[in-house]
Amino acid sequence: MELSFEFFPPRTDKMEATLWQSIETLAPLCPRFVSVTYGAGGTTRERTHATVERILKETDLTPAAHLTCVGSSRDEVDAIARDYWQLGVRHLVALRGDPPQPGASFEPHPDGYRDAAELVAGLKKVAPFDISVACYPECHPEAASSQADIEHLKRKIDAGADRAITQFFFSAECFFDFRDRVAAAGLDVEIVPGILPVTNVAQARKFAGQCGASIPGWLDHMFEGLDERPAARQLVAATIAAELCGQLYSGGVRHFHFYTLNRAELAFAICHLLGVRAKAAA
Repeated sequence: MELSFEFFPPRTDKMEATLWQSIETLAPLCPRFVSVTYGAGGTTRERTHATVERILKETDLTPAAHLTCVGSSRDEVDAIARDYWQLGVRHLVALRGDPPQPGASFEPHPDGYRDAAELVAGLKKVAPFDISVACYPECHPEAASSQADIEHLKRKIDAGADRAITQFFFSAECFFDFRDRVAAAGLDVEIVPGILPVTNVAQARKFAGQCGASIPGWLDHMFEGLDERPAARQLVAATIAAELCGQLYSGGVRHFHFYTLNRAELAFAICHLLGVRAKAAA
């Protein structure tokens, strides 16, 4: 079984300490890579770059830096990619990205990449990066149809993407149906399920609204009465996510990508329930 973990760059010193504690907790699980998210705006980019650089220099982990099309020209994105390559980064997660203002429509930079497929093609010209892209089991909210969504995924794969990581979902059948539709479209590509362990349903619902994921009613029910019981919420969250991963494993899945939200213990517990054991320090 192979694992990967997603982190976001810290905004404060306290958050940085939490992030590094999380990285140190999950590193002994020997993930294939760890990705670091990236938003529009200079300071966020700089934090992402600094976090990736520190992971590269201070750990044995393989960092995968996120890159988006938002707010940058092609030359600017290419320059960032070249900097990463010279630094020693070989993995990227290429995304169109969300508009800086929530609810606004995406507008490409006049001189920028218009979408993730163009971005992948451009990055492959910069250097032979290993590139992951996003995919949407329940359809991207801006896609005209589920078929159009898969056709866009095909464009990203044809442009050179090496694998696709799904947005989060809560039904194994949802993933298997998507995997079947991708195969039926003639796409031979690794589809990695993205797992979001949920302890805060309101927060998950906010994320879901941005990416087209559905929140089943039973999830609300599972957390009823636990507002003042954080430890119980953690136990319930771990159980739900581990059960989903177990169903996916039974269906042949061998690589799981965890959206950690920089909280390591929950992801660690789920991986432990799946049979993954930490490698002892030398």
